[in-house]
Amino acid sequence: MSDIQTAIKSEVDSNDVVLFMKGTPQFPQCGFSGQVVQILDYLGVDYKGINVLADGDLRQGIKDFSNWPTIPQLYVKGEFVGGCDIVREMFQAGELQEHMVSKGVAVRGAA
Repeated sequence: MSDIQTAIKSEVDSNDVVLFMKGTPQFPQCGFSGQVVQILDYLGVDYKGINVLADGDLRQGIKDFSNWPTIPQLYVKGEFVGGCDIVREMFQAGELQEHMVSKGVAVRGAA
């Protein structure tokens, strides 16, 4: 496993919720990353945002790690959940909230 893959695995394993994104949670630099940040903030979920624009190796490495071609990418308890479209659809259906709770992640207003 390459150094970048090891670093990605370490982040995914050591944080309950990780968002690999373009920009930061405070300043998303693409609309798709911004949408996922809005959803996570709305849910009140504690998460770590990792800016893939800061490192070209990381930007390609996360795509290889998940075998998923686009960014953002959301991981919950070490599991790849999906990109913007999947996260948005899960959120609108109430499935994202249920998924977080089932994994033991605190969600604001969860039943």
